[in-house]
Amino acid sequence: MLPFDRKQDLEMRTIQFREALREAMSEEMRRDERVFLMGEEVAEYNGAYKVSQGMLDEFGAKRVIDTPIAELGFAGIGVGAAANGLKPIIEFMTFNFSLVAIDQVINSAAKMMSMSGGQYSCPIVFRGPTGNAGMLSSQHSQNFENWYANCPGLKVVVPSNPYDAKGLLKASIRDEDPVIFMESELMYGDKGEVPEEEYLIPIGVADVKREGEDVTIVSFGKMMKVALAAAEELAKENISVEVVDLRTVRPIDFETVLKSVKKTNRVVVVEEAWPLASISSEIAYNVQRNAFDYLDAPVVRVTCMDVPLPYAPTLIEASLPNVARTVKAIKEVMYQKA
Repeated sequence: MLPFDRKQDLEMRTIQFREALREAMSEEMRRDERVFLMGEEVAEYNGAYKVSQGMLDEFGAKRVIDTPIAELGFAGIGVGAAANGLKPIIEFMTFNFSLVAIDQVINSAAKMMSMSGGQYSCPIVFRGPTGNAGMLSSQHSQNFENWYANCPGLKVVVPSNPYDAKGLLKASIRDEDPVIFMESELMYGDKGEVPEEEYLIPIGVADVKREGEDVTIVSFGKMMKVALAAAEELAKENISVEVVDLRTVRPIDFETVLKSVKKTNRVVVVEEAWPLASISSEIAYNVQRNAFDYLDAPVVRVTCMDVPLPYAPTLIEASLPNVARTVKAIKEVMYQKA
């Protein structure tokens, strides 16, 4: 197995985000017969987003299991299976539907190790798409990364590209703690370089996706597209932006964030969620608490507007973080006119 930091030494091929996830699950199922996949339409239909395409044919109906529309029920089955030595992967068709199962996630999976005095672990992965996916309106467009990250006992992973997704999902499946693995419907078709060789990416390690000198952008998940596009736009104006991809939001790699902020002295946090009690709030607090003397400007956040996501595409554009809002925020921390 190759460590994650030797990417430059590997033979790469280009695959889709969904294919990277499928490879991660399939490789771990071949490696460990305790691993199985369960969720709505994961088997006969090959997955609602074709992430599990072909897995039923390879692993059979005992390890790739279609469920009724009953998230509380099959999440509970997964928790019980994990407590009895298996390693379930529970797919939610969207994390909006995980709210039906949140009692099992929070009150069972997350607390099992603590409440059993260390006698039971709960090695389970809850995975599926998070956030907006276009014109799906309020109930299907929410970001609950900060909700789950608020709960001790859970790890929360939000990858931004196929390479990270595969390495982090394999690490999540092998982890002995419950992991919330959050993807995006809008990213399943994204393509990126992924090696043929096996590799893992440790949970809790951020990655600097772009080096810069003038200002730091911190983000994660599909908002990395906004962050990187804003950095590219500002490069045309000779503004050098460093982009940090958190990759996991529990635990958060504050060390990497602070190292970048101490270099650039300015920071903008881009997050798709609502602003109150968000991951960006936690980043802002930690930066001012541990790098206050390095800051040349207050921390600025770019988040979703504090409303349920509208249906109309014009209002969606106005509500979500975008390149224009991010560029404006960066110029604000640099005391330049937008």
